[in-house]
Amino acid sequence: MAFTDPPAYAAWRHREAREGFEVVFLRRDDGGYRIDGHTAAVEADEAWVVGYDIRLDSRWLTRSARVTSRTAAGARELVLEADGAGHWKLDGAPAPRLDGCLDVDLESSALTNAFPVHRLGLEVGRAADAPAAYVRALDLAVERLEQRYVRVEDEGRRRRYDYAAPAFGFACLLVYDESGLVLDYPGIAARAGGRR
Repeated sequence: MAFTDPPAYAAWRHREAREGFEVVFLRRDDGGYRIDGHTAAVEADEAWVVGYDIRLDSRWLTRSARVTSRTAAGARELVLEADGAGHWKLDGAPAPRLDGCLDVDLESSALTNAFPVHRLGLEVGRAADAPAAYVRALDLAVERLEQRYVRVEDEGRRRRYDYAAPAFGFACLLVYDESGLVLDYPGIAARAGGRR
């Protein structure tokens, strides 16, 4: 069963790892999707705001991301570009350490875990590795993040995936709505608005 079209907007309340709120606007653009969002949060006694403008192609592959960050230390901006075949540029310079990554994953965002789920189209019981270009919230540092998704039995109209990011020693069950946006991200965020 394919995902339905995403809603025009969605929002998440960030909790436990940080206190904050994320709002995102999604729309079709040039055969793919354009996603504009912001997260404002306090984490480990540091306040930050991250804004992002992400473009995906029709297969949900990340093609570009412009990310801005504001902290007490000042403002930063980063531009990522991807060719859809696993090659990246950071601020115009090749980034071979990200070779093989097909998704951008923002530390500040609950939304970006939708990209590999849409792109992979896993059947129940199937698993896939989905390394991502991972962007930190405070300084916009970019690193490769190994991730794994395993599709488990649905719960009604909600799809569920066992998720793991071994570098962080983190694993959880992610629950998605029928449009493929996360509803519950244990220890990170819970959906607060938009079609569920």
